[in-house]
Amino acid sequence: MFRRCVRHTLRSRDTLIISLLMPILVMLLFTYVFGGAIDVGGPYLDYVVPGIMLLCTGFGSSITATAVSTDMTRGSIDRFRTLPMFRQAVLAGHVAEGVVRNLAAIAIAVTVALALGYRPQAGPLGWLAALAIITLFVTAISWIAVALGLVAKNPEAAGGLTYAIMFIPYISSAFVQTTTMPEWLRGFADYQPATPVIDTVRGLLSSTGAGHHGPLAILWCVILATLGFASASAVFSRLSRR
Repeated sequence: MFRRCVRHTLRSRDTLIISLLMPILVMLLFTYVFGGAIDVGGPYLDYVVPGIMLLCTGFGSSITATAVSTDMTRGSIDRFRTLPMFRQAVLAGHVAEGVVRNLAAIAIAVTVALALGYRPQAGPLGWLAALAIITLFVTAISWIAVALGLVAKNPEAAGGLTYAIMFIPYISSAFVQTTTMPEWLRGFADYQPATPVIDTVRGLLSSTGAGHHGPLAILWCVILATLGFASASAVFSRLSRR
């Protein structure tokens, strides 16, 4: 199922290229257009890269949700039901492909950032810890995307449902410090899932440490992964019995 999902993604080259390029374009936009007007107490590129990592996940979730919805609406699931296979293997294949694709997109974005002058101070352990947090978050979002793809009526609707995932990093500490936001908005920005994950990764890569953000980031990832997995499994089981 993983190899099947990878083949389908590689065949949709235009969608894949857009999902890989959009985070890079957003990084260039904020760094060179808005970055000069935003004071974060240091180089803006160093500040914005962790947020771009999560933005890659948001763009990638659209591909996952659309692929799942396509399977559900084109009869692929009916064919799989006739085979001697674990029923949830289809969903697991989409999640595994989504995780690998999103991590590849993040690696490309970080490579571009390094070429532009991004200089993280983390050692090997810091990079491994940051990678672990990012992987956990990507896995959680991939399960959420699978659940959205299952409940969508068609692939176009599935892509639209993931806009909320792509929008969340913008209302967080990804591009500006939350202290600059209005009080009513800061309350949401500080405690929604993206901010502790971004602050944790930023702290690990800058060698300042994750601080109190680390446990909250892990908790949010576990909650989202559990919610996505439970929802996807329940919806898929119900649809498969029809």
